[in-house]
Amino acid sequence: MSSTTPVYKRILLKLSGEALAGQQGYGIDPEVIAAIAGEIKEVLDLGVEVALVIGGGNIFRGVAASSKGMDRASADYMGMLATVMNSLALQDALEKQGVETRVQSAIEMQEVAEPYIRRRAVRHLQKGRVVIFAAGTGNPYFTTDTAASLRAMEINAEVIIKATKVDGVYSADPAKDPEAVKLPELTYLEVLKRGLQVMDATATSLCMDNDLPIVVFDLTTPGNIQKVVLGENIGTIVKGG
Repeated sequence: MSSTTPVYKRILLKLSGEALAGQQGYGIDPEVIAAIAGEIKEVLDLGVEVALVIGGGNIFRGVAASSKGMDRASADYMGMLATVMNSLALQDALEKQGVETRVQSAIEMQEVAEPYIRRRAVRHLQKGRVVIFAAGTGNPYFTTDTAASLRAMEINAEVIIKATKVDGVYSADPAKDPEAVKLPELTYLEVLKRGLQVMDATATSLCMDNDLPIVVFDLTTPGNIQKVVLGENIGTIVKGG
């Protein structure tokens, strides 16, 4: 019989923009976003405080645009704006399920989102609201992975749970290499040395410096967010050695 007591009190969930696109591969799939909102509500109902950071890759990828000649800073700012669109879509999906949600943007746009204020974010979490951190860190050259690590540290989250399309971290790409094996536990240094696709090096280093564990899991299986929060051994956990 599995436990119904969460092992974490406050989590930061990192979603890729691509996760919101579903099978269509771009944009926002209303069915997918409604399903994700439902899973977040289940976790909230366990008494867990939930913050989120969402990427923007389903709308615009700054790195891809800069590789084709666009100015990197301009491309990254466009990517940040894409994350705001995703954040507003998820806020809407959550509120349709009766979950109070606040979007806080690192780039000020007061008509659509609150500015990012750490103490206000923590207060929202304490009141049982979901807080979505939009627009990355507000700085170019930093990914939404790094934004997730930074915000998790600022709000004293106990873990980053990173949603992906595979059930953890593998020794190689399982789609390309039949010999690839799943790695249930890793240290930060192993991730950095082996260049494993967990988070980028800046985000991983930030977590290592502050001893913040990262759990990488498969979002495409319903109920998995709840399983991670209840401490079930799914996915891969990255922590200190």
